[in-house]
Amino acid sequence: MRSFTAVLSLLLAAVTLARAAANPGIPDYVAAAIADPDRPAQQVELDRWRKPAEVIAFADLRPGDRIADFMPGNGYFTRIFSRIVGAKGRVYAFIPAQELDNCAPEETAGTKALEGDRRYGNVQVIIDAADRFEVPERLDMVWTAQNYHDLHDKFMAPTDIARFNAAIFRALKPGGVFVVIDHAAAPGSGLRDTESLHRIEPGAVVSEVTAAGFRLEAESNVLRNPDDPHLLAVFDSAIRHRTDQVVLKFRKPAEP
Repeated sequence: MRSFTAVLSLLLAAVTLARAAANPGIPDYVAAAIADPDRPAQQVELDRWRKPAEVIAFADLRPGDRIADFMPGNGYFTRIFSRIVGAKGRVYAFIPAQELDNCAPEETAGTKALEGDRRYGNVQVIIDAADRFEVPERLDMVWTAQNYHDLHDKFMAPTDIARFNAAIFRALKPGGVFVVIDHAAAPGSGLRDTESLHRIEPGAVVSEVTAAGFRLEAESNVLRNPDDPHLLAVFDSAIRHRTDQVVLKFRKPAEP
């Protein structure tokens, strides 16, 4: 007999698949990956806020792609990416060494367990300092969700931001994409709130990433919330899961 958690996962996955199927802009392979019954129920429950179908369709991840999920936490997106890219693709889950040194083990346990899970055989976990980002092959995409701001915080020190973005740039193929999703801070705040509120002004992200040679190609409003006053920490129950978030798509220029 299936456990209650397994049944709940199946039910939630079915709801997610139905929602994605109703959106003609969502590729079938994205909808199928999000409906994966092996996804933990507690992660599937986050879909209504994180809107993975919409943001991944915006990023244009495809079967066979090589992608790195930087600072993947418990592997929420890593699992979905694994199903999308399939057997011919590859997912590198890059966990910064600073995060392992300074955060609770349960924050990354879900990702570390994926490497030994045959259901996600195309996932490889890599651990190193954030600004020493490197993977074994050139990538089609690098993804980081809700944590770019952390690169400026004490627990991630020492991280050289320019060196980090340059490493991402080198890791991508010409024409490759760098997707940054993060909690928006108030206009004009710059980097002021990264430590206290875990937010960053979108313009600060754009300035730092484009300085490495990327160009900002597009921005999605799918996670924007105009009712967020940008005054509360992202973990505050009054705004938790409903923060105003920016979704930025940068591209490495193709070689002439």
